This record gives sequence, C-alpha cells and structure tokens, in this order.
Amino acid sequence: MILGMNGDQILIFGMTGDQAMIFAILLLALIFFVWGRWRYDLVSLFALLAATVIGLVPADQAFLGFGHPAVITVAAVLVASRGLLNSGVVDVMASWLSRAGDSPTRQVASLSGLVTLLSGFMNNVGAMALLLPVSIRMAIKSGNPPSILLLPLAFAAHLGGLLTLIGTPPNIIISTFRVQNGGEPFGMFDFTPVGLGVSIAGLIFISLIGWRLTPRRKAPSSKEDLFQIANYLTEVRVPEGAKLAGKTLQEVRESTEADFEVLGLLSGEIRIASPSIFHPLMPGDIMLVESDADELKLFLDATGFELSKGKPLAEEALSSEEMGVVEAVVNTDSRLLGRTARSVNMRWRYGVNLIGVARHGARLEERLGRTRFQPGDVLLLQGPKEFLPEILNTIGCLPLAERGLRLGHPRRIALSIGIFGSAILLVALGFIPVQIAFVGAAVAMVLGGLLNLREAYDSIDWPVIILLGALIPVSQALETTGGAALIASSMLSLSAGYAPIVSVALLLMVTMFLSDLVNNAAAAVLMAPIAIGIASFMNLSIDPFLMAVVVGASSAFLTPIGHQSNAMVMGPGGYRFGDYWRMGLPLEIVVVVVSVPLITIFWPF
Repeated sequence: MILGMNGDQILIFGMTGDQAMIFAILLLALIFFVWGRWRYDLVSLFALLAATVIGLVPADQAFLGFGHPAVITVAAVLVASRGLLNSGVVDVMASWLSRAGDSPTRQVASLSGLVTLLSGFMNNVGAMALLLPVSIRMAIKSGNPPSILLLPLAFAAHLGGLLTLIGTPPNIIISTFRVQNGGEPFGMFDFTPVGLGVSIAGLIFISLIGWRLTPRRKAPSSKEDLFQIANYLTEVRVPEGAKLAGKTLQEVRESTEADFEVLGLLSGEIRIASPSIFHPLMPGDIMLVESDADELKLFLDATGFELSKGKPLAEEALSSEEMGVVEAVVNTDSRLLGRTARSVNMRWRYGVNLIGVARHGARLEERLGRTRFQPGDVLLLQGPKEFLPEILNTIGCLPLAERGLRLGHPRRIALSIGIFGSAILLVALGFIPVQIAFVGAAVAMVLGGLLNLREAYDSIDWPVIILLGALIPVSQALETTGGAALIASSMLSLSAGYAPIVSVALLLMVTMFLSDLVNNAAAAVLMAPIAIGIASFMNLSIDPFLMAVVVGASSAFLTPIGHQSNAMVMGPGGYRFGDYWRMGLPLEIVVVVVSVPLITIFWPF
C-alpha cells in the first residue's frame, strides 16, 4: 500500500522504499535462520548479495565486513583458544572435577563453575567439547542421568561469555559499534562488573534450582544399552555349496542390488573388523551385516547365504587392534547435516561405517542409509582407531568417549598461559588493540609449537566468520536507510512515559528473544544499530543500551537452535525441543532481574 511520496522516496506503510527493502531482506533471513534448512552462513551471504544488488550496500563495500576488526578478533581468539587446549592446561583444570563426588548439586556446581570460568577467556564450544564427555562419565559413575548435568553445562557456558571482551563474539561486535559511534573500544574487563554479577546469580540458580527442572531421562550405561547393537546387525552365514562361496565381498556386492554393509567377519577362530572388499568369503564364515529386513531378504535371495543360528558375535566382532567403535555427536556446523549416510558415502569417503543413530536419547528404527542427520544426533561409528579423531573432526562430530587427560608438559602449559595472558594484559592496559594482540598470540602459539597450521585453520569457526563478514554491511545498511531508527522509535513508543531503565529492559528482552531463534552473533549485529538509535532518540549514552544487547545476545536459553552449546547437548542428554524452556525461562528471568540494575549502576545514562 503506497501512502505518499517523500522527496524521491516512495513511502510504503510509513516506510521509505529502502527501509521496506532492508526489512524484507532481514525478515526473509530470519525466517531462513529459524527454518534451519540452509546453514546460517549461506543465508547471511544471500542477505548480503540481495542488499548489494538492490543498491542498499555499495558494491565496493560489500565485502569490507570480512576485514572488520570484530571478524579478525573472533578468528584469532579461536586459534589462541585451541593453543590453550593443546597445551593441556584446560585438562588439568578438568581433572579437579573428580573431587565433586556423587551429589548432583556439587556436580552441577563444579561443572558449571568451571565452564563459566573457561568460557570467559576461550571459545565456549571448545570448553564444552572438553567437558561434555567428562560430564557424561561423571553422571554414569554416580548413577545420575546425564540430562541433569548437560543442560546446566550448556547454559553456564553462555554466562561465562559475559565476563570479558573475548568471552563471546557479541562482546567484540558491540565494542566495534561503540568505536563507530565515536566512543573508545570496550576494555578487556569492562564487561566484568555486569557479567560477573549475572554469572554468579545464574550459577546459584542453576546449581540450587535449575538442574531440578531438567527432565530426568534414564542414562544409558554403555553403547549397547543406547543402541542395542544386536537390533541393528544381523549374522549371516556362508553355507557349503553357496553359489557365491569363495567370492570376494566386492563380487558379492556386485551380484545384488541390496543395500547392506558388512561390518565384521568371523572366519574360523579369526575375527575381522570391517573386512576389506577384496576379502574372500569361505564356507562357514559368519558376517555381521547392517541392513533392514527388506534389503536383507534381497541379499539372502541373491547370494544363497543364510541366517546364522550360532552364538551372537556382539560388539567384539566390530573391534580389533586397528578398528574401533565410538559414539559421537553431530555438531551444528557438521558437513553431515541434512544429508544421509548413503549420500555422504561415509565408508568410501571417510573410512567409517555407520552402525547406529540415536536422537533425543532413543535409537532410530528407520533405515540408517536413508536417515538425514540433524544437530545433536548421536552416531555409533566404526573406523580405524588411529584416524578416528581426525575423521570425526573432518565430518564435524564430537566424540563422547572420555579421552585420557592431556596433562601436557609444564613448559607447554607455562608457554600457553604466558602467550594468552600477555595478550590479555596488553589489551587490558590499552597498549594495543584487541585484534592485534590476539593475532599476535595466535601466531606465537603456532611458532611455539602449541598447534600446527592445520589445527589453527581447523579451530576457526568459519560459518560464524562468514556470518559476521556478511551481516556487518547489512546491519550498516539497516542504519543508513533509517531502518534502525524506525525500529528504535517503535520500541520507544512501547516504553513512552517510563524511565530509561524500562527501555533498557525492553531492549534486553527483545535481543534475548532474537538470540533464542538465531545465532547470537547475528542477534548482536542486528540489534546494535537499534540500541544506538534508541539512545540517540532519548539523547542518552549508548553504553547501557549496548550492554543490554551484550547480555541479551548471550542469554539463549529457550531453544536448542539459539547456540551451538545448546544443540551439542540435545542428543547426549536426550532432550526434546520443549525441554529447554523449563530451566531456560526462569533463568532468563533471573538474568533480566539481575542485569538491568547492574547495567544502570555501572553504565549510567
């Protein structure tokens, strides 16, 4: 509906044409973010390209976001965090958790406290990756369900991000917006007064009350309990006189259109895990075959083989000195997402066999080859022991087995702490900008042998980097078109006649709601211009409003899609989508009640 003209601009529902277009682009981006069919970095690139083609972002400035200080800083902090992990210093801290005992309250408090501390100074997903298997093992040993530990662990990781400038990408993003609006960049510990208060209040709630609100789902004590391996696999015997006896596995495969995998073989007294396709099948051999009932019938009819009636082979037939079986959770940035084992071709491309899939704490009954992977799925995989860690890293999965602690050499620990601590000190004292300090720290860790170049590149969360580089110019377009000011004036109308603290609370809650639906970095990029617009309309300092965005962006407690940490625990904890708000909603209330007064005290209007 066209309402009128304003100079050269057509007014549509009270908006200029440029405002209407940027709102349409952002609305579509938010819909695709929530839908989750396409990854958020791809959606962000589409938003940037659309804004550029329309003319909202100048073509010569479209990709300047990838050189933005916030993008460089986020990447450098991720590399430096990997150096800390490799040195063993984090493992030493994790070893202290064995003193927590069997009490759920002490376990939750110790795990949540440690991940909060770690998340203040390093990538919280890295901290989660270390403590997730530790948490599961603690729960199983004490007879408690992992579900009461994992959600508190994920939520505490968010709280830790509020402690320092480098705690989470939104903090770094907000600091750059402050600079762009004539202020100084936030210091390393400028977030601490508010963040520490919110973290302490959140930890008290989580440790005393929050974990009691999580669902108590029965914990599997082993892979067999969760996956019931016998229900996935069938033992097939090669009888005397079978027409394909003596043929290789490859020749057997070519003789039938059946979809199957041979994961183990018993030939006399010899057990072979994941036999070669060139291995001959002799009379009396027993194969461990993964297939569904219909495909199995096709296989038996085509080969003349028969079902075995002997003693079950169980898991030992899947493992050997070279081959192993591991549980792993599918990460939110895994290359498996939305694809099936058949389309990925896991055995031939990555050298692993898919044995089972569990979702929300229960194994899936459908045909494995046709199962589309989702974030938080727990996979049971068979592969070469030596290369399994590297394979899991390549496909974007996190092993759930508790590895041996990497205690490291004291010299490596001292070196990593020295490099990381020096970067923090230089930024805290204002000697050099944060992006320069942590790029230097990342380079020093590589030169010091704490990580190699491949690990450095692998440690960078590239989807987040692409998201930031693409959305920063789009957020600037939101500001230059006047769209941010229009949203800000609309939000102000809701709090008209009230004290400024009400506008801070409203802004915080809107950001909090947005971060429950989209990546927290995206929430910060989109809400920062609106926060600045509100402050400008009220002729007040932008600082309390930017701090409200910081807290809101790190408070994604209602859904599993708002943050990687939430999605990581969904499968291992057996959570469902609706489980998160049970603890998340009261925790968000605690965050609002505690943070709003602290923001106005330490960052006055």
